Amino acid sequence: MGGDERRSMEVEMGENGSMTQFRRDDDLDDDGRTKRAGTVWTASAHIITAVVGSGVLSLAWAMAQLGWVAGPVTLVLFSAITFYTSSLLADCYRTSDPICGKRNYTYIDAVKSNLGRTHFWLCGLCQYVNLFGTAIGYTITASISAAAVHKSNCFHEKGHEADCSVSDSMYMVAFGIVQIFLSQLPNFHQLWWLSTVAAVMSIAYSTIAVGLSLARTISGGTGRTTITGTEVGVDVDAAQKVWMTFQALGDIAFAYSYSMLLIEIQDTLKSPPAENKVMKKASFIGVSTTTAFYMLCGCLGYAAFGNGAPGNILTGFGFYEPYWLVDLANVCIVVHLVGAYQVFSQPLFAAFETWIVKSFPTNKMLTREHRLIANKRFGFSVNLLRLLWRTVFVGATTLLAILLPFFNDVLGFLGAVGFWPLTVYFPIEMYIRQKKVKKLTSKWVALQTLSFVCFLVSLAAACGSIEGVMESLKSYVPFKTRS
Repeated sequence: MGGDERRSMEVEMGENGSMTQFRRDDDLDDDGRTKRAGTVWTASAHIITAVVGSGVLSLAWAMAQLGWVAGPVTLVLFSAITFYTSSLLADCYRTSDPICGKRNYTYIDAVKSNLGRTHFWLCGLCQYVNLFGTAIGYTITASISAAAVHKSNCFHEKGHEADCSVSDSMYMVAFGIVQIFLSQLPNFHQLWWLSTVAAVMSIAYSTIAVGLSLARTISGGTGRTTITGTEVGVDVDAAQKVWMTFQALGDIAFAYSYSMLLIEIQDTLKSPPAENKVMKKASFIGVSTTTAFYMLCGCLGYAAFGNGAPGNILTGFGFYEPYWLVDLANVCIVVHLVGAYQVFSQPLFAAFETWIVKSFPTNKMLTREHRLIANKRFGFSVNLLRLLWRTVFVGATTLLAILLPFFNDVLGFLGAVGFWPLTVYFPIEMYIRQKKVKKLTSKWVALQTLSFVCFLVSLAAACGSIEGVMESLKSYVPFKTRS
């Protein structure tokens, strides 16, 4: 029967006369897993969801620290570096051969296949610490936006002199409760719809921020801008200028942090065409789309507010009029971050659960699925390990967000920690190993120079963000933060 036999659904008569069906081979991919259905558009949606996050809100502030020359140039450079190293990383999804080699399902699998066990452990530490930190950052940002909606409506109803302050902690807890429910989705492949909604939301609030900045710029009343950004002796002292410049680099780096998820996103793609080619197209669409928004948000936000640009651009428009438009933008932020939290957390969920199951292979309680919804289009089941571990994870990120609610400082530190190792170092080292680039050749020197420069940038950004957190802690009282 040949091909017909392979493609057909096999049916056998059992000993008791029952009919037994077997899955079609063409329902499976070359690794025996269920056929992947992702396309360049779903991958682009995942990327936009991961990239256009809370980082976009701090870009006007970052531009204010860097000025009209260094600010746009830095944005373009980070964009180019991110796209280039993402292209290198896309070729590492399959080991040896980018078309028919063995699949690497996660970022750290790719590192282990190409660089060995030591790099595997280092990469795992960097990736999972960064994913955990990003979940904290998203919890902080979502709560600030939710509180902004409350304040806006309160001022509109009770007047501008009313006391409309509200506890951020309450909204962090509410955000955490929502994430506990969403985190029970079994795997990353079921998140395509959440990523699509989140991508639309991210574009929506970025567009609103651009529109409000443009309106403020046209109508006048803008802040003072300069070629070099904040001025020593006028806006800040010399030490503050240095630390804030470093922190601005971290904020921009955070705005482009998605490489740690690239392999996981690529693993959702169907083939043919080859996954690496589709992923490069998706990376180009995702990075170019977000860079356009970043440039508009950063430049127009700086033009609107000048050197006094707020850390979160949407809070700078006040809580007055047009209150409904600012409300809409903040609601979009919350919805987007609900999805982005899951996109960033699912790889960490999967890694821990895989490790536990391998450690206790005979424990059926860890693997048994309890079906709650049985539907052809959407099925939902609960697993004891998933329920307990993911609930603890969400609870921990929520608690730490309440304890460290420093928006710009946290984003800058996360960007610094994740940018060099995950976006630059590991992709370059894997490319060198895979393509067998010889030492001291012009290509090797160029790649290592790029890696070293990015390391210095990450180190400076980390120092600036740590200094910012230390300054904030001097006047901070835990559990008392109010917006």
